[in-house]
Amino acid sequence: QVQLVESGGGLVQAGDSLRLTCAVSGGTVSSYGMGWFRQASGKEREFVAAVGWTGGGTYYGDSVKGRFTISRDNAKNTVALQMNSLNPEDTAVYYCGARRPGYTDYVDSSNYEYWGQGTQVTVSS
Repeated sequence: QVQLVESGGGLVQAGDSLRLTCAVSGGTVSSYGMGWFRQASGKEREFVAAVGWTGGGTYYGDSVKGRFTISRDNAKNTVALQMNSLNPEDTAVYYCGARRPGYTDYVDSSNYEYWGQGTQVTVSS
């Protein structure tokens, strides 16, 4: 059974940076398209970033483009999300997901088969 565990969340001030890490066990990260989503209180889950299962493509939501970077480390079996220039609108629980093989729509959360438990990111103004 594939398990995902996120870490690296916390409380920061506007303008700061954070790096989230998703550790994958029970499977190899290179076998899946991986993504990050977030869910703010009272809102729907929102696509943040994704990396293709071939590792060649990265994709970002409009609200984080230019500030966030997703990367995959096959040797460590992890996926990271580097978040720069954080602002209070980035406050949410961040989830890591592994996309079902063959599913190319990285924005649709229903295409993700496995999820982590989430890590809270809070940005104060």
